[in-house]
Amino acid sequence: MTLTPANDAHPLASPRKEEALELFRGLPRRYDELSAALSFWQDPRWRRALVSAVAPSRGMRVLDVATGTGMVAAELLSRCDCTVVGIDQSAAMLTRARERFAAERPLRVELMEGEAEALPFPDESFDGLTFTYLLRYVDDPEATVRELARVVRPGGRVASLEFGVPPLTLARLAWRFYTAVGLPTLGRLASREWAEVGRFLGPSIRGFYERHPVERIVGYWQEAGLEDVRVRRMSLGGGIVMWATKKRPAASSGAAVGPDAAVPEA
Repeated sequence: MTLTPANDAHPLASPRKEEALELFRGLPRRYDELSAALSFWQDPRWRRALVSAVAPSRGMRVLDVATGTGMVAAELLSRCDCTVVGIDQSAAMLTRARERFAAERPLRVELMEGEAEALPFPDESFDGLTFTYLLRYVDDPEATVRELARVVRPGGRVASLEFGVPPLTLARLAWRFYTAVGLPTLGRLASREWAEVGRFLGPSIRGFYERHPVERIVGYWQEAGLEDVRVRRMSLGGGIVMWATKKRPAASSGAAVGPDAAVPEA
């Protein structure tokens, strides 16, 4: 496993990126446990669904973008004898991921610092790609999706996990109450850093989907050369798993797929 020497200083980072780096700097030590608890233990289930969607198989080389503490990378490795490259912009989160994989033998994971908007890999370098809670933290989600698709070979699968806003009225009202009151309160009980996360998440998620509705995000994927785009709303819509296949050169374009045309909600 390789971890590039780095720190969390990004001199040319946008305000959005600086906010994300600052938010995550104090979280890694208890991130896995608290992200599970504060989501009522839905986050680990969503991550398992994400890995199932990318369908890793023996010998695959998978890029895990926004790998954080390495939870998705670990799940990928547990499914099959594949290799994983994990990339994240936060050195603090990567330090925790390095601890997670310290005993991994043989070494099947490489960790590096980098940004999703400018991946340091040639075209078509990976058999599959995953990314988690990423698009709210980039300035141009459409361009970022194009960059992610660039490094996947034709026929390879891309899968993502993002928070969602429940579409049904009662579930949406409960979600709004929890993100406005419950999450900040519980966050304060954990630490000052998690209190900041609690205050940040609700407005961040709502604002993101006001600017980029799910239907538009599906369009970003299709315009990036990804076809058969599927969307799975989980936990009444609080989590959204999306996946698609990179077009093969000779294949005809897949038909447009709406955000609710995939699989039943779970």
